[in-house]
Amino acid sequence: MNETLKRSLSGAIYIILLLASILYSTESFFILFGIFLLICVFEFCSLVHIPKIILLLLAAGTYFIHYYIPFSRITDVILLAVTLSISIKAIFFLFDDSQTKIDTISKYIYLLGYIILPIIIITKIPFGIKGYNPKIIIGIFILIWTNDTFAYIVGKSIGKRKLFEKISPKKTIEGFIGGVFFAVIASFFISKYYIEGQELAQKIWIGFALIVGIFGTVGDLIESKFKRIANVKDSGKIMPGHGGILDRLDSVIFVAPFVFLFYQILYYVS
Repeated sequence: MNETLKRSLSGAIYIILLLASILYSTESFFILFGIFLLICVFEFCSLVHIPKIILLLLAAGTYFIHYYIPFSRITDVILLAVTLSISIKAIFFLFDDSQTKIDTISKYIYLLGYIILPIIIITKIPFGIKGYNPKIIIGIFILIWTNDTFAYIVGKSIGKRKLFEKISPKKTIEGFIGGVFFAVIASFFISKYYIEGQELAQKIWIGFALIVGIFGTVGDLIESKFKRIANVKDSGKIMPGHGGILDRLDSVIFVAPFVFLFYQILYYVS
């Protein structure tokens, strides 16, 4: 099968499965991301060479306990603080050129705060004051896809200055700016015509777009460094032409705690 056709088909199946699960019910949304969690844990363990079976069971147990025993607001804040602390550690890891390998303790820390807790946080994002609202998480994914698509298009067209050549040679500063710019434009249409919000909602979604554009790119670069250290091109092979599930979710996984932090700030300000 032609590589482009293979890539298009697997990408279409992924998007259809994702949207259908989010829109159908809270249960299907939760089950899909539970499956994503297990695959991401498996792929990450393979990348950094740590045991899989026990960690898969622990990840599954943590995820489903969270579903059946919802966290309180205080627990949510603690969860967020731990995740953000590990996200900051991951950012330092990205920019530290001297780190060409990962120590054993850090591998488990990243598994917790870079994979497991962010995916749990993703399942919290669609739940607002009025309960489950699939438009919120779909809107976040649209922003990520917009940012990725236009970062590639702009970078391919006019990109000259490398963004982070040591980790991702193809990414350019022009592509990064273009991705953020078009994500902000997309946020306007999402907030006005999809979410159908007022002026405040439009400002909030611009905030989401900026978070997605900046931290989505950082998340993608961090995963690229993990792969570079492991000397592999993709995190897995489950999606022909795309790699692994972690390759598809690296941006949203890293973006999620920062979006959730924005949520918390809005809640306390309001």
